[in-house]
Amino acid sequence: MNQATDLYPAVLATSYRMAFTVGEHSAGHMRRILRMFLTRWELDLLADPATLALTELVANVVRHVSGRRCSVLILREPYGLRVEVADDVPGPVHAKAADPLDVGGRGLVLVEAVTDRWGVDERADGKTVWFECDA
Repeated sequence: MNQATDLYPAVLATSYRMAFTVGEHSAGHMRRILRMFLTRWELDLLADPATLALTELVANVVRHVSGRRCSVLILREPYGLRVEVADDVPGPVHAKAADPLDVGGRGLVLVEAVTDRWGVDERADGKTVWFECDA
């Protein structure tokens, strides 16, 4: 016998966490997931900056993390939104202005430009790059 269950467990009311092995097209899937939660949380106005920032963080995993494994945490906070992308590659991360002729190197500069705050929490076994957008 089938039973009706809540399609949105209580934990999804304020957060979503998933581990991924990312590829070239993963950012699109993650953008859709993020937009779904922003709509559910009535934070639609944050969709453009948040999805751009998430895309940049996922692209960095694709480019710089061997094995391309990461976890993504999307949090509804009282002030708005926090998104974290964690991987298992230790080391510092810095936003730096790329040369105008460089093909890449602008991702974290974009994250800094479109979010209210961002940062990196370093651990011995990796790091978490995060950003926050105020509602």
